[in-house]
Amino acid sequence: MSSKGRVFLLDDDELIVSMLARALTREGYEVQAETVPDGVVKKIRLFAPDVVLLDIKLPGASGLDLLPEIVADGVARNVIMLTSDDTAETAVKAMKLGAVDYLTKPFNLDEVKIVVSNVVERGDLEHEVDYLRRVSTELLERPLIGEHETIRELKRQGATLAEAGVQVVLLTGESGTGKEVVARYIHHLRHADRAGRPAPFVGINCTALPETLIESELFGHEKGAFTDAKAEKKGVFEMAAGGSLLLDEIGDMQPSLQSKLLRVLEERAFRRVGGVRDLPVKAMLFATTNRSLEEQVEHGRFREDLFFRLNSFALDLPPLRERGDDVLVLARFFLDQFSTRYDCKTPIEFSPEVKRLLCAHKWPGNIRELKNLMERIVVLRPGDVILPEYLPKEIRGKAPGSASSDGALISIPDEGLSLEEVEKSLIIQALEKAGGNKTRAAKLLDVTYDTLRYQIKKFGLE
Repeated sequence: MSSKGRVFLLDDDELIVSMLARALTREGYEVQAETVPDGVVKKIRLFAPDVVLLDIKLPGASGLDLLPEIVADGVARNVIMLTSDDTAETAVKAMKLGAVDYLTKPFNLDEVKIVVSNVVERGDLEHEVDYLRRVSTELLERPLIGEHETIRELKRQGATLAEAGVQVVLLTGESGTGKEVVARYIHHLRHADRAGRPAPFVGINCTALPETLIESELFGHEKGAFTDAKAEKKGVFEMAAGGSLLLDEIGDMQPSLQSKLLRVLEERAFRRVGGVRDLPVKAMLFATTNRSLEEQVEHGRFREDLFFRLNSFALDLPPLRERGDDVLVLARFFLDQFSTRYDCKTPIEFSPEVKRLLCAHKWPGNIRELKNLMERIVVLRPGDVILPEYLPKEIRGKAPGSASSDGALISIPDEGLSLEEVEKSLIIQALEKAGGNKTRAAKLLDVTYDTLRYQIKKFGLE
């Protein structure tokens, strides 16, 4: 299993060190733990961690004294302070000295995992953005790559929503189609003229957090709101103020939170856990899902009133297989991007047969699958012309089409066949290919969702 990241831990309490190291290792992190501060800056530099967990009270030293030296000259950019002192003064001092967050003892392990994960992900994103700014401005100037008519329309609608200043946008589509990219595109257009500090873009995955913590992550909490609430905490609604908030995979949100989110959207205000006053929502909200919310509503797993509230401004992203030659446009873009990243000395080109195979592939993982393939090709290619044998067998084996020799999609036998049976068979195939998702099945058959539902009932396929 690949590592989620590297964590350096310094605390003089061996029990705490053992507990945190074990928990983070189980989460998939590489952990180096120390209990004394001697030579720690050099050790951190050699380990090159993504995150440092640093205790404030150490034998013969203070973590606050070590902090400036650790964050200086890029020894470690992300330091989380560990403290048993829950006063605001200590927290403010740590932040001013360069800490990105702090955790109060005794720890809630779930909270530790979330804070570390968020810092690592934020660091990865900052690193990626730094890289993109360094090698090219193309992604910022053309964040939606492609010329297919569906993408041109998506750009037009996105620009309209950004200019209008709508409050909520729902982004639907299969996994890997680029829903977050579209959200960032609209966010960028809306705040492109902003001077000074960039508008924040904050994202949270509705499936990645335990139900017991997600409300606190969304809305924040007051000190003493629950057992482990040692200090006041801002939620993502506050962190995104003046910018945008992305709620990823909202279709998986727990029903108990759906009603609270609806209230927030209707009243444009929220209340911290344990709080007594309402705080205004000052962020544009993007909600994404790869599920059919209509089906979720039908099965009672998603509130109908929340769906209607989110669906006022909905953008549906097409799967890559429906974007024609955009496959080659995107493949070229990613190929050039990774060629620069891995310092390729000569240009890399696709052979004609590889272009045909890329266009024939169905791309179940969509743009994410294509991007990963291009990185693999750049790293492992034996030459500068990409040949079919460099592609995975699931792509090499795809035929360009399934039509009969005379060009017909379906051949009629001499004895004839039943048109209704053909229709029924195609509906069953579409449902199977779409994994039971009626919205996707309707797209495969190029019919409306209501038409497909009627046919399903007609043939008794519920």
